[in-house]
Amino acid sequence: MPSNKQVGTAREVVAKFEDVAKGSQFECSSCGWKTVKWAGRCGGCGQWDRLQEVALTRPSQARSPWGDLARRAEAAPVVPLCQVPPQDAQAWPTGVSELDRVLGGGIVPGSAVLVGGEPGVGKSTLLLDVASRAAGRGRKVVYASGEESLSQVARRAERIGADHPALKLCQANDLGQLLAMAAQERPDLLVVDSIQTLGCDPVNGAAGGVAVVRAVTAELVAAAKTGRMACLLVGHVTKDGTVAGPRTIEHLVDAVLVFEGDQQSALRWLRSTKNRFGSSDEVGCFQMEEDGIKPVTDPGGMFLEDTESPAPGVCAGIMLDGRRPLAVAVQALVTSVTKNSKPVRATNGLDPRRLAAVLAVLQAHANIGLRAKDVYTATGGGIRCHDPALDLPLALACAAARFEQVIPGQTAALGEIALGGQIRGVRGLSRRLAEAERLGLRRVLVPHNSQAVQLAVRPGLQVVPVATIHQALSLVLPEPAVSRCAL
Repeated sequence: MPSNKQVGTAREVVAKFEDVAKGSQFECSSCGWKTVKWAGRCGGCGQWDRLQEVALTRPSQARSPWGDLARRAEAAPVVPLCQVPPQDAQAWPTGVSELDRVLGGGIVPGSAVLVGGEPGVGKSTLLLDVASRAAGRGRKVVYASGEESLSQVARRAERIGADHPALKLCQANDLGQLLAMAAQERPDLLVVDSIQTLGCDPVNGAAGGVAVVRAVTAELVAAAKTGRMACLLVGHVTKDGTVAGPRTIEHLVDAVLVFEGDQQSALRWLRSTKNRFGSSDEVGCFQMEEDGIKPVTDPGGMFLEDTESPAPGVCAGIMLDGRRPLAVAVQALVTSVTKNSKPVRATNGLDPRRLAAVLAVLQAHANIGLRAKDVYTATGGGIRCHDPALDLPLALACAAARFEQVIPGQTAALGEIALGGQIRGVRGLSRRLAEAERLGLRRVLVPHNSQAVQLAVRPGLQVVPVATIHQALSLVLPEPAVSRCAL
C-alpha cells in the first residue's frame, strides 16, 4: 500500500500536468475549433494539419459577474433608431472605379475591410494607390507597413505614381504602437499591410498565430468603430485560397475582398465575399501594368477575340461573374485517338466535371460519338468560368469541332443542360441579353421558358428559345452533320 508521501507526490504530478494542460490548447486555423489535445485532423471542419497551439491567459482574480455587467450597461447606452443619423454610414469614393463598384460606392467611415490574395497579386499596389488618391482629396491617410521598409514602400509609390506628399507612412510590427500612432494622428483612413505581421503583447504567441491574428483584428475593428477611422487590412491567403487565420476574423470585419489572378495573365479580379454596406456578389476587373494596377471598366469584349474570325469549334457564351455579365468565347478541339489508349478530357478555365456531363449528354441524346476522341476545351483569355449557363455553348463548340463545322458569326448561346438533354433556365437572363445587344451580337440561343418568351422581342437582337440540345444543334449546324451517327 503506498504511503501518504507517495500519494501526495503523485497528486502533485497530476496537478502539474493539469496546470500545463489548462495553460494551453489547440485551435483550428480555419474554423476555430478548440481542443486540449493535439490531433492531426480538425474535429470541426475535417481539414488536416490546421491545429495550432494557443496559450491561455488566466484572470488574476475572480470578478463578480453582476458588477461587470452593470459596468458594461452604463458604458453602452440605448439610442432610439430614429435618432441615429443615416449620413454617418455614407461612403466616400476611393477614386478607383472598380474598387468602388465592389465596395458598394466607396469606403464607409468607421468600417474595416479585409483584403486577401496570393503573394504578388497586387494587394499592396492597389491599396497604396487608394491611399495616395485619398490623401490627394484632403483626407488624412496613414499607410502602415509591417513587411516592407519605408524606403521600399516609397520606391513602389514613386514607380506607380502614388507618391502624394500628404500621404504618411509608418512601419509597425506591434499592435500597441500602431494604436498609439492612430490615437495621435487620428487618420481618416488607415491601411495595415498586413495583419499577420502584427504582434500583440497581452496574447501569448508569435505574430501570425491564430490567437494573435484574432486579437489584432478585434482591436483594429474596435478602434475603427470608436474613432470613425476606416481601416483597410491586408491578409495573406493559404494554399487553398482562403484568408489565413481563423474564420472568426471574417466575421469581425465589415467586408471581405479577395484578389485573384493568374501569374501568367495581366488580369486581376477583385471579388466580394462579404459586404455589410453593399452587395456581396460584385466583381471588379483590373489589369496589371508596369506603372501599377489599373481598373478595367469595360471588360465585355476582351474574351470574344476568338469569335471575330469564325473557326470550327468556337461558340460565344455570356456568363455572370457576380452581378457582372461577361461575354466569353468557348473553344473546343476534337481529335482521334490511337487504339488501346485512353481518350483525353482536358479543359482550361472550365469545370472538368461539367465537361464530362456535357459530353455524356451529346453521346446519349444527340447521337454524337466522342468516346474514341480526345476533347480539349478552353475559354478565351483563360478566364475561369463556373457558370452553368456555359453548358450550351460548350456543347455547341464540341459538336462543331467534332464535325469541323463553323458556327455562324455573331451568334451566342446560354443555358444549363440537364442530363436528360433539356435546356434549363439561368439567372440574370435580361442582363445577359442586354450585354449581348451592347456588344453587337445578332442572335442568342436561350432556354425555352416563360421569361425567355417575354424577352424574345428585343430591337437589334434575335432571341431564339430552345428546349433541347438537339434543337439547339439543328439551329447552328447543318442537318446532315447533326443527324449523322458517329459511334
